Amino acid sequence: MADETDAVLPLPVTSWAVLGLLSFGAELSGYDLKKWADASLRYFYWSPSFSQIYGELRRLEAAGCATSRLVRPEAGARPKRLYRITDAGLEAVRTWAREAPVDAPMLKHPPLLRLWLGHLTGPDRLRETLDALRLDAERLRARAAADLALAAGEPDWAFPLLALRWSERYYAAQRDLAAGLRADLDAMLGKGEDPLS
Repeated sequence: MADETDAVLPLPVTSWAVLGLLSFGAELSGYDLKKWADASLRYFYWSPSFSQIYGELRRLEAAGCATSRLVRPEAGARPKRLYRITDAGLEAVRTWAREAPVDAPMLKHPPLLRLWLGHLTGPDRLRETLDALRLDAERLRARAAADLALAAGEPDWAFPLLALRWSERYYAAQRDLAAGLRADLDAMLGKGEDPLS
């Protein structure tokens, strides 16, 4: 008996993300896809660059998962290519979402790595790193909240809205964890003294 994942096309995860964006039914340009990725995927996966998006669109067309057409707008404007998911592409992304193994999240946290190497950096640099982490997390939380508000009127975005709500909570937790870590660092260092000096 064949493994159930044999039915899943051998595409990279970025292809599935781009195809997933097309699965909402709209005919989209590469620019539109980048805009939607920035407003949703960036908070929990990452937003592919324009070159990655166009590369994946070519791959998806070659696999029969998407089609495109060139639209020539009014005089003076550049033509643009619009992409649409095919029935085969919709079935492929549906199969991937249902049957492909789900990898555990991999945490790569550069600020925490810097803290881990705190004996090499010094307390002032560690404080700056943690303060920057806290501010960045709050900025991303606020941006996710704003994108959540913008997408709230989109009827096809019920599940992406859930992901955006999770993202807002995640970055609020990151902000609070950074503040707690800064307090822990200050308590460890006492009144600004460096125990490593």
